[in-house]
Parts: sequence; structure tokens; C-alpha cells
Amino acid sequence: MSDRPLVALVYQRPGMPWMFEGAERAGVDVVLIHRPDPRPDEALPAELPPAVVRALPLDIFGDEAGSLAALEELHRERPLAALVTALDVAVPFTAKAARSLGLPGLSEDASVAVRDKREMRRRIEKAGLNTPAYAALSSPEEWKLAADLDFPVVVKPAGGFTSLGVTRVDSRDDLEDAVSSVWEVCSRHLGYGKDSAAFEGLVVEEYLDGDEYCVESLSYGGETRIHTIGYKGRPEGPYFEETVYRAPAPLTPAVERSITEQVTAAHRALGVTDGPTHAELRLRGDKAYLLEMGARVGASGGSHHIVESVTGVDFAGETFRIAMGREPVSWSRPVVRPGVGAMYFVPVGGSGRIADIEGLTEAADDPRVDRVIQLLHPGDRVLPYPEYSGYPGFVLSHHGDYPDAERFHQGLDASVSVTYE
Repeated sequence: MSDRPLVALVYQRPGMPWMFEGAERAGVDVVLIHRPDPRPDEALPAELPPAVVRALPLDIFGDEAGSLAALEELHRERPLAALVTALDVAVPFTAKAARSLGLPGLSEDASVAVRDKREMRRRIEKAGLNTPAYAALSSPEEWKLAADLDFPVVVKPAGGFTSLGVTRVDSRDDLEDAVSSVWEVCSRHLGYGKDSAAFEGLVVEEYLDGDEYCVESLSYGGETRIHTIGYKGRPEGPYFEETVYRAPAPLTPAVERSITEQVTAAHRALGVTDGPTHAELRLRGDKAYLLEMGARVGASGGSHHIVESVTGVDFAGETFRIAMGREPVSWSRPVVRPGVGAMYFVPVGGSGRIADIEGLTEAADDPRVDRVIQLLHPGDRVLPYPEYSGYPGFVLSHHGDYPDAERFHQGLDASVSVTYE
């Protein structure tokens, strides 16, 4: 039997490699907890990813009790050192499982605060941080609670993920229909109306029209260190599909100070003391407003590429070390800044059955490109927004300076596209 620590990695897509590679560098064996009925982009390959010594199918959403019992049995066979997930919706289960096994990890209270956007808004507001005016809805019939907000507003699921259901509404006259439409999406994809639904409800908040940024941080023992602040464009909606991510973002001192203050204080307000976070913010003038903060490595592990490119820090590996209660290696080493990291989200560009995805092979030949990840393929069906079928793929690259990354993404806009039957 291996003498390496054993860590359960919950619902990590095999096609997104960074968490597996981080586990390998951290010197741990991985039990990959996967869905019993995985989608094509989540299916296990014939050869398991790096560090994975076993794959265990568990239905953590449909059968939480059975999943916890299976992990307890696994823990008796070979003790687990930690549980880790990079999937936002799996954070509460992972925290609960860690607590039931007596392992380090995010508290259950904090796991709720980072998953339920209503609770997140309440805690951020109570802490005196910048908060757009908002209304928390427990049912679609409560839409009038948001009618007095200043429009446009954004309707989003309280426990959603990525851009699922997120919709901009420009007029009070359209609010009731929009709330109803988003609720129906949540019923189909998040189980609203069923006993297994988690964080059932919506948040309606005033739209912020400034630039959007992502912040990748690590916390250990209550100390939070921001590693990168990246530019995410200025998505205007109505459905907020992500397009680019470039770091470090060019910032004025006032904006950088506001982002740093808001993110650091949000960790305290939400109770996140240990582990990675992926925060998203938008500006109103020079003031940063937290949209949300996830207690995970962002982009299914892809944020590791951004942090490593900019700072040299092994972000995914540090996540495993902190999860086991170990001090991160980067805590005692100076941070270097080798360059610019970039991530391009292949635009969906429509809906229907995919006929072809053009430009990815050519992109992979560029010496600045580190990886091309393709998740959707010809024959796959893409649902129209505000449904969410996943991004077709990602192009991850490194650059000597920010303008080069910007020009590179502009070139991909012209050369990469999805066509439909």
C-alpha cells in the first residue's frame, strides 16, 4: 500500500487536468469521487488521470446519506487526509463530509455562506462592504419584492453556478416574466421544487455597469493572500457569457486598493479561513462590489494556470496542502512574477447541435499556448441561454506583457467559432 496521503477529490472532470497534476506535485494519492451517470465531458477515460488510484461513483446530491456512509467505509479501509473539490455546487457536501470524518476543511457554516447568494449578500452587507441593492426571493411569486430596485437588474439563482439562469432585466414590466423564466431553468437544472433542491431561491440585484475582475486567493490559518487580480471584460448581458480572463489586470491604485479591501474583508465576513477562493467583482466608478466568492479553485481548476503564470505559485498543489492542514509552501517563499496568464472561453455563439468547432487546432500551434481544452464536440447539443450547456472549450496561454495577451484574444475572436447544424 502507498504511504502517500489519500485525498478524496469530489466531482472533478477528468478533462480539466490541473487538480490532478496539483495532487501529484503535492505528493498525494487521489480517490476520484465521480457521478454514477456522468455526462460525456465527465466520463472517466480508460487511463485514470495523474495521482488517481481509485474511482468511486457516488450520488452526493441525490443520496447524500449513502455517499457519506460510503466515504466513512473508505476512511476505515484507508484513512483519508482531506476532501477537496473544485466544483462550486459540491462545496457544501465536501465540507459536511470532512466534518463527519473529523478532517480539516471549510466549516459547514462558511460552505453555506459561499454557496447561497442570499446569505452571501446578507453577510457582505452586514460587514459594511460595498453591496448593490438587492432582493432575496424564496419563490417566483415574490417578484414584487424586487420591483422597487433601480433598473436594470440581474436575476440569478441563489445556488447556481457559472452563468446558468443569470439574466439581465431592463424594465419593471419584464421582471415578473424574467423571474418566472429563471425559476423554470432552476427547476430543470437545480431541482427547484424537489426535496433534494439546495438553496432554493433567487437573488435580484442592481446591475453594475463597470469592468469585471476575478481574484484568486489562498488563506491559511485565517491569513488571506491575494495572488492575482484578473480582467474579465465588461459583459453587458442579457446572459453574461464569459469570454476572456487576463492577469495581472492593469489597475489604477484606487481600484486595486478597493478590490483588495473588499476581497480580504469578504473572507472574514463569510468565514473562509483556509483554502483557495475565486472571487468575482464589478466596478461602479472606482469602487469594487463583490458579485460572489467561491471556496474553490476557479474554472474547474483552470485558475491554477492564471496564478502559476503570474506568480509561479503552485495554486492547485497548495490547495491540497492546505486541505490537509499543512502550511502552503508559498507562505515561506518569495513570490516571483514571470509574466501574464490568459484564458480564452470559446464562445457558444448560438444553440442547437454542433456541426464543427473551428480554429482550435491552429490555436494549439501558437508557442504562447500552453493548453487547449475541448469539452464539447460535433454532435453535442447546446441549449439556448439562459440554460447552460457548458463552454465548448478553453485556450490557455502565457504572454510577456498584457497588451500581447489582449491582441492574442482579439485574434481568437476572429479565428475560433462554433457552427451549428
